[in-house]
Amino acid sequence: MKTLFTNARLVDPEAGTDAPGWLLVEDGVIGGRGNDAPPEGGERVDCGGKCLAPGIVDIGVKVCEPGERHKESYRSAGLAAAAGGVTTMVTRPDTTPAIDNPETLEFVARRANAAAPVNVLPMAALTKGREGREMTEIGFLMDAGAVAFTDCDRVVSDTKVLSRALIYARGCGALVIAHPQDRGLSAAAAATSGKFASLKGLPAVSPMAERMGLDRDIALIEMTQARYHADQITTARALPALERAKRNGLDITAGTSVHHLTLNEFDVADYRTFFKVKPPLRSEDDRQAVVAALREGLIDIISSMHTPQDEESKRLPYEEAASGAVALETLLPAVLRLYHSADLTLPQLFRALSLNPARRLGLDAGRLAKGAPADLVLFDPETPFVLDRWQLRSKSKNTPFDGQRMQGRVLGTWVGGKRVHGAA
Repeated sequence: MKTLFTNARLVDPEAGTDAPGWLLVEDGVIGGRGNDAPPEGGERVDCGGKCLAPGIVDIGVKVCEPGERHKESYRSAGLAAAAGGVTTMVTRPDTTPAIDNPETLEFVARRANAAAPVNVLPMAALTKGREGREMTEIGFLMDAGAVAFTDCDRVVSDTKVLSRALIYARGCGALVIAHPQDRGLSAAAAATSGKFASLKGLPAVSPMAERMGLDRDIALIEMTQARYHADQITTARALPALERAKRNGLDITAGTSVHHLTLNEFDVADYRTFFKVKPPLRSEDDRQAVVAALREGLIDIISSMHTPQDEESKRLPYEEAASGAVALETLLPAVLRLYHSADLTLPQLFRALSLNPARRLGLDAGRLAKGAPADLVLFDPETPFVLDRWQLRSKSKNTPFDGQRMQGRVLGTWVGGKRVHGAA
């Protein structure tokens, strides 16, 4: 089975190149590429000069099975991912009940395999019930297929429990993903402290809460030598600590969300709850600092942090409304704002969207090299459109980009060489 992509603009994050050429797919893997005359034979896909890049590997996707299937199912999330160029969803364990035992993990793995057209890799909870009191059976959960361990936005405040979990994870070679926040300072916060939050009368949290949470985690990583990933770094205050930890040789990486890269606290405007995310949107200075850190490679990964919430959870006073936004379909067009503003090149964007998350999880994806999985996205970065949230494939429609002018359309998505989105 051969497919030849011709007349493509190949975006290669590994080589750092963005150049015309062709790419051959054979039996689900990349068989070769070049910029000379393409080989003969096989099905041909004329890319029309549009961009062909490695499929996005999205760490931190919430699918609401089990427990809240009305918000998002594996089928709806998988269709949304395919439409957004996401070929691998790395799913969170903050479900009802939490994914904290092998039986629940095996259930969601079967559901995902049966319903989703893209790759799904589940994470498991770090502590039982995500309650921060007793660590889960990390070894058994790894055997059942868990690719990382996280309590998501529930920070483990007991340092002894967290240190024991990190020591055990190190022994198993497991990756721990944490949400760097000081739990006491950030409790019940709906905005970032400052003039805007004061004028709006919103309960706020200082950016120092992120710095304090990261400092504590770094100390524990230094003590345990565990593999660690910070799910979202969103403030300038946290960046020096991250830089020192990397310089000191700790096994630490960091991500940020597309919302913190492209929006700021003023977007909340008159209490627009679709802009309520966790951590809250930051100042414009923080946003620019995070973009610069991404460009320099200090922040490694961009994620959607896809968090479906139904209308009843969002149509509440701002302080009471649920946090989170859907972003599987909006991830690529939203992050292309940084390309159009000349903040980042396409290879730099796909290094953070595809290559780095794949490397952190030990996957062979995120590349256009010979022998790599043929997980691909074809997109036009220039196509303008106005987003209509009711056209999204996610069951929940809580996107902050509703009605906004965006630029960049996914034209086709392939997983293992098989087309899962776009016209055949």
